[in-house]
Amino acid sequence: MSAEYHEPRAWDEAVATLQEHGDDALVLAGGTAYTLLLRQGLIRPGHVIGLRRLPGAARIDADAHGGVSIGAMATHTQALRSEAVREHWPELGAALAKVATIRIRNQATVGGSVAHADPASDAPVMLCALGAQAVVVSGSERRRAPVDELFVDTFTTSLAPHELIHSVEIPGRTPWTRAAYLKYTLRSVDDYATVSVAVRAEITDGVVEQLRVFLGGVGATPMRATSTERALRGRRVEPRALGDAAALARNDVDPADDVRGSAAYKREMTRVFTERALRSVLA
Repeated sequence: MSAEYHEPRAWDEAVATLQEHGDDALVLAGGTAYTLLLRQGLIRPGHVIGLRRLPGAARIDADAHGGVSIGAMATHTQALRSEAVREHWPELGAALAKVATIRIRNQATVGGSVAHADPASDAPVMLCALGAQAVVVSGSERRRAPVDELFVDTFTTSLAPHELIHSVEIPGRTPWTRAAYLKYTLRSVDDYATVSVAVRAEITDGVVEQLRVFLGGVGATPMRATSTERALRGRRVEPRALGDAAALARNDVDPADDVRGSAAYKREMTRVFTERALRSVLA
């Protein structure tokens, strides 16, 4: 039995269609994850709701303060090539450029990546570190939620069944903002990360005023290295302190043994790549 395809032309229509069909409906963004799950027999939706014709769904722009808004249906390629991202957050563009292959980047969407909640995906980890918020719509209602608070478990978010991600907003930066994204793969560069690290820091006169460190591939969600953050926040940057703080990140992750390495190996790579990311941002 094939699924019935719906292509709403308005956000409230999309939400209404989702509410009407409930658990039998699946939302389609870029479709890269959908195709894999369908081929593996993991999903059999009766109704598929495509979002590509929703107004403004792929819009990307910047505000007067340098904040960037990325429509949920903007592809990774559209985002990394956009003038707004290149001018205000080139580090985000660099992270998006590490996603799989160009064919996937041309199809997969930023909003879809967040909603899919794969802990090894690149974009969600970087968005968490940057303090991005998701604009979530439900009929005529709209709310904002920090991206890092959306993730509950592997492939699971806190979104209600009738909610859709409208866009993702990254706050502006100051002249003292630094950010970086590092990705380590065992096999090919287009593979999922064995470990990925995203960092955003505010440094004033050599002192770490603010710091956000998130890791991918080492837990059921993007994991926040709170121990590392506490060890460095409010302190003057010192080379030795970076290594000591990075070592603490091993206690903030919960990796599993899989084809990309043992849990012990991933913990050690967490230390190594967290230190490299910190040095690239703070040194």
